[in-house]
Amino acid sequence: MDKQRTTLGVLTLLPLAAACGTQTAGSGSARPETAHVSGVHWTVDSLTVGGRTVRAPSGTYLKIADDGRVSGNLGCNGFGSKATFTGDRVEFGGMWTTDMACEKGPMSFERNLGRAFADKGAFTANTNGDRLTLTADGGDRISLTKEKDAPLRGTKWKVTALGDKNVSQPLPKGANAYFVLRADGTFDGRLGCNHASAQATVGDGHIALGPARTTRMMCQDSLMRTEKTLLGLFDGKVTYVLDHRGIALTSANGTVVSAVADE
Repeated sequence: MDKQRTTLGVLTLLPLAAACGTQTAGSGSARPETAHVSGVHWTVDSLTVGGRTVRAPSGTYLKIADDGRVSGNLGCNGFGSKATFTGDRVEFGGMWTTDMACEKGPMSFERNLGRAFADKGAFTANTNGDRLTLTADGGDRISLTKEKDAPLRGTKWKVTALGDKNVSQPLPKGANAYFVLRADGTFDGRLGCNHASAQATVGDGHIALGPARTTRMMCQDSLMRTEKTLLGLFDGKVTYVLDHRGIALTSANGTVVSAVADE
């Protein structure tokens, strides 16, 4: 997994120009090849432009909801759009993206993938088992693979960002924060600097966390600030929302912790 992909930035919404469809999302008849493209989390494996194939950074994905709403990640930033299916064709409308700066490799891939969506607009969709290929008229293509959902328990959740419902910031460089909810009703992980454990009771969209038991190391100030924020999750209830291989924890004071399943 690309563990140091995000380095700097605040999430904001920016428009990304793209060709707009002339039909409403979900209109047209879908052949079997595209009928089950929606409702699936597709991991982007690679992008081929002008005969040159480049592997996608870890975490790059595309998801089209049954109503045509599009969500995904371009390599660094998240994006959204609307999709229209007509026969075996899928057309993407105007797009928006978040605005985080990342390392050079992911940003380079993101520019190329964003340009493919914006410039091509419409693709021919072909599925083969768990694989999907989106091919533009000129032959450029996006290769994707269906990915299974990560279970709540037993998954190592790598913390990627902290914030609230409006703004989220990536963790500081060097922060190593993750957690595992175990089947025996315990939580253990790392909060950026120190290891932590606690009792954890899951039920009805909530996780009740007991008081945290931690080690006593001292780290640089940025890591300790991250740790202090994460310690605010303990000794109370947090709500959780699972989205395929991502999870968001929201504390009673509105702090949102975003994490992804670690490979």
